[in-house]
Amino acid sequence: MQSLYEKADITLSIAANETADAQALDHQITKGTIHFYFCLTGSAVFQFGPHYSREITRQRYYFFYNPDKDMPFSMLVATQTKMVFMTISLQSLHQLFVNDALPLLNPENSNQKFYDEKEIPPSLMLVLNQLFTTQLSDSAQKLYYHGKVFELLSLYFSLRQPNSEACPFLKDQETVRKIKQAKEYLLKNLEASPSLKELAKVVSINEYQLKAGFKEIYGQTVHSFLLDHKLDQSRLLLDSGKYLVNEAAYQVGYANPSHFIAAFKKKFGVTPKKYLMQHSPR
Repeated sequence: MQSLYEKADITLSIAANETADAQALDHQITKGTIHFYFCLTGSAVFQFGPHYSREITRQRYYFFYNPDKDMPFSMLVATQTKMVFMTISLQSLHQLFVNDALPLLNPENSNQKFYDEKEIPPSLMLVLNQLFTTQLSDSAQKLYYHGKVFELLSLYFSLRQPNSEACPFLKDQETVRKIKQAKEYLLKNLEASPSLKELAKVVSINEYQLKAGFKEIYGQTVHSFLLDHKLDQSRLLLDSGKYLVNEAAYQVGYANPSHFIAAFKKKFGVTPKKYLMQHSPR
């Protein structure tokens, strides 16, 4: 991990694993500090103790805030992965925004845990990639990265609606737990995906809470999330060279290969057969 900027309670760092093996990093979520983890390419697994872990994948970010205690964890960074880490204290964030501009800044929320996970929008991706590509003299680096910290913060929070009644984080931790459980259930049952009603029943939550909460946490509807994951998995199967188009379709739960072909082309711009031809060993 390479530190780009560190001043008072604000830090900006990058990590790039270009080796052939996954690399382990020891890290910590510090209480009272907001942590951003942006994954540009590849993936990484956050291991919080022996029983809980989360994976971050390409072009997604995590946002953590814990007011109660420090949370040490290990991060296993996969090969060909690029990540950006940024931290800022809640106090410093208060100084950048008016008090009621963000739900997180409201005094009644200062003792609440916050977590966010969504896809990185193009405007943020552009700035994040610049951290890896821009070459600067030593004298210019500090000023440049200082500006990038505030550019990233302004872009991130501008994506939210100021003074909105809808908090970007769900307040009911039990509801959050059930929605995350629903996501895990979906991923484990790709071949026989449940309906929204069935999924809500599995995790003991009503359909409205599931629909609204899932969209709030993951930035997609349940259907869109499942479709994207199936197609991403099918591409990995095709990349392995072990599956034909129809076989890949069945593996991710498509009973009708023609539906799979249409969805694959819509997402990736080519049919699965043409994709195989383009990526097969020559």
